[in-house]
Amino acid sequence: MNPNRLVLPGVALVLTLASSIHGAAAESKRPGSEKIRHVLLLSIDGMHAVDFYNCTHGIAGVNSGEPYCPNLASLGRTGVNYVAASSSRPSDSFPGLAALVTGGTPKTTGLYYDVAYDRSLDAPTITTGTGLAGGTCTAYGVATGTTTDNDQGIDYDDTKLNGGAPGAALTEGGVASIDPRKLVRDPQAGCAPVYPWNFVRTNTIFSVIHRAGGYTAWIDKHPSYSFVAGPGGTGLDDYYSPEVNSTVVPLPGVKTSEGVSCSTIRDTSQLSSWTSSFDNIQCYDALKVNALLNEIAGKTHSGAEALTPTVFGMNFQAVYFGESLNEPNIAAGGYKNAAALPSDELLKEIKFVDASIGDIVNALKDRGIFDDTLVIITAKHGESPIDTAHYVADGANTPATLLGAAIPFSESPLNSTGIGATEDDVSVLWLKKGASVDAAVQLLENNGTPIGLGQIYYGPTLALNYNIGGLEPGQDPRSPDIIVSPNVGVTYSGSTTMIGDHGGFAHDDTNVMLLVANPRFRAQTVSDEATTAQVAPTIVEALGLDPRSLDAVRAEGTAVLPEVETQLIK
Repeated sequence: MNPNRLVLPGVALVLTLASSIHGAAAESKRPGSEKIRHVLLLSIDGMHAVDFYNCTHGIAGVNSGEPYCPNLASLGRTGVNYVAASSSRPSDSFPGLAALVTGGTPKTTGLYYDVAYDRSLDAPTITTGTGLAGGTCTAYGVATGTTTDNDQGIDYDDTKLNGGAPGAALTEGGVASIDPRKLVRDPQAGCAPVYPWNFVRTNTIFSVIHRAGGYTAWIDKHPSYSFVAGPGGTGLDDYYSPEVNSTVVPLPGVKTSEGVSCSTIRDTSQLSSWTSSFDNIQCYDALKVNALLNEIAGKTHSGAEALTPTVFGMNFQAVYFGESLNEPNIAAGGYKNAAALPSDELLKEIKFVDASIGDIVNALKDRGIFDDTLVIITAKHGESPIDTAHYVADGANTPATLLGAAIPFSESPLNSTGIGATEDDVSVLWLKKGASVDAAVQLLENNGTPIGLGQIYYGPTLALNYNIGGLEPGQDPRSPDIIVSPNVGVTYSGSTTMIGDHGGFAHDDTNVMLLVANPRFRAQTVSDEATTAQVAPTIVEALGLDPRSLDAVRAEGTAVLPEVETQLIK
């Protein structure tokens, strides 16, 4: 491997960027089984199981009732399709990705949300881009507790596609765009900043496979998602993360897989963020697809000489925003009915992603590795509600607003300049030390109708699947005290530019697409329940390694997807 390493202040980060080792000798040392030498993991964020069914079978009302995902349909003909797959709970992107790459739930990984709370940590040195205020930290003293910002807020400048990384090119940045002054701090480590890869409590598929000699890469939407490298940051050889919440800019030389140029801005009415426009989000995803095609060709994401990764992949944003966005003066996305009939805008996003997957598959074939690549297509999360008639945007009557002063100030709605409570279509609640959980629950239940209360978890009903929160022995500083799952469609964001959201426990939030494909497989549909956490041990086993080398698999007993295991040994 190239011995050059990127060293950030306060941490020896090992995200090696390129390799000069080539040829059969290098390949022979890389992990892999007789049939599988590479694993490609794609997350189509928001893609429900029913979306995959509709687009590969057709649904009356769009495309003359004919299928509109030819590339996904082709993969399905040699794939195992899990129609009852469930994402993480909460179904946020952060724990959703953690499930895919660790095999664990939040109780083990410690990742509940990209913006959550930790009683054992202290505030960052300066205010983050999303509003988490800087504060004090006493080395080896008692922590005051803090909201944990692992969103775009830790970038040097989240208005820039490169995250404001010093000296970086327009579309580059990655981990170099993380501002250590904006990271929460650990008083028991001398107030050292906690980088995302050290925030996750377990190893990952990337760290396991990298340690075994594999070349690893991942592409995502924020620098903070570099947590997939695992503790120590040593698990990734190539990480790419153009900032999705940055100001829209022209992308010279970038075309979508449908041939649309991004050299000029497609939608000039929405420039504040790539996420504000149906057209612009496609150009953002196309930028990442180009990077992935480079990696398939045996280059780094930016085109330098490297190896084709043993395990690699990316996430797509287009479908989620096709589901959720109500773009002013353009159109509303989402669905036309409860059968998941896509709107015109959502249909375009699904077709765009399918065309991109077609280019990716063709690149694998051109490289001569399609036959020995396991392709896994799933989603970090779904989106709720599919039936947008049930969407309720209420940012006033929320559990956090109701509890007010009982919530730590960095999480409280009473903090008008703060980052806000951890609430989307779920409410994840941490209480101040000494506050009564029972009293808080009673207050929530007494106001169940105004807050759209569906189900509440606390005490044993929460601890059964999470941990007991607190700072006393045997308690977990990251576990919430209460989780509120509202009625279907109730969203606590108050957003009028969205017609759905994710994070909650509802079926539409969690029932995601999960397809595992290889040319040697026979088509199989599995109706038994499965979880996206089973993807991680399946990947490790497919490459000839022990799934129990994953910390979360040992801790939770996460099983390999049995149908894939059976297909691999045939």
